[in-house]
Amino acid sequence: MANPTFSLNDLIFYWILFPIILFPVLLFVKQPYGRHFSTSWGPSVSNRKGWIIMEFPSLFIISLFFINQEKFAPISTFLFTLWIIHYFNRTLIFPFRIKTKGKRMPVIIVLFAILFNSINATINGIDLGKTIDFHSYTTIDFVRSGIGLVLFMTGMIINLSSDTILIGLRKSSGNGYQIPQKGLFRWVSCPNYLGEIIEWTGFALMAWNLAALSFVIWTLVNLLPRALDNHKWYRQHFSNYPENRKAIFPFIL
Repeated sequence: MANPTFSLNDLIFYWILFPIILFPVLLFVKQPYGRHFSTSWGPSVSNRKGWIIMEFPSLFIISLFFINQEKFAPISTFLFTLWIIHYFNRTLIFPFRIKTKGKRMPVIIVLFAILFNSINATINGIDLGKTIDFHSYTTIDFVRSGIGLVLFMTGMIINLSSDTILIGLRKSSGNGYQIPQKGLFRWVSCPNYLGEIIEWTGFALMAWNLAALSFVIWTLVNLLPRALDNHKWYRQHFSNYPENRKAIFPFIL
């Protein structure tokens, strides 16, 4: 009797299950970087260096899958390109835009991020590397992909514009913190996180595979607790913080 094989989908199933189990823990453990940095988490590196190192696997690994495609199918190539654009910004542009002189990040956070980004980029690279036949698309597939593209671009714009607002505040405050008032900050404390969630939800609709779905789930599990912590921090440090402003989802949470 042949032994059952362990497929990529099996791996992704456990990869999805893990953050769901982890989520309640993250609600009670502050991720110790940025405004929540703590020396109790051990050795640290500069924020800029940490961002570059931990985001690099997502850019590098997916690029390897991209250039090693057996056939440059239009759809998979387009999705690879969207991924590369996002992580080119996160790895090689964003770290040089942030105004965090003297700010640091625990090495353990960088190592965890490297592990996550390496696995995430690998499973998505494998799934995206599979040739997708454009001619097999049904009307529903076109509609789904169109909605996904709109969401991806909308999320990217929200994320980039929100980062720009925060960077501008940091620049004008001399490396300190202020209450952001522009853009979607009028309604939520962390529109940059909201943008990322929308962005990768759109990507998952376009890719329509388990690997992309797992990325959305990981993004939610990582950013929701972080947004709640940031929202609480704002309220604790600014007595005039807008009472009706939510943490991440306008009018909801």
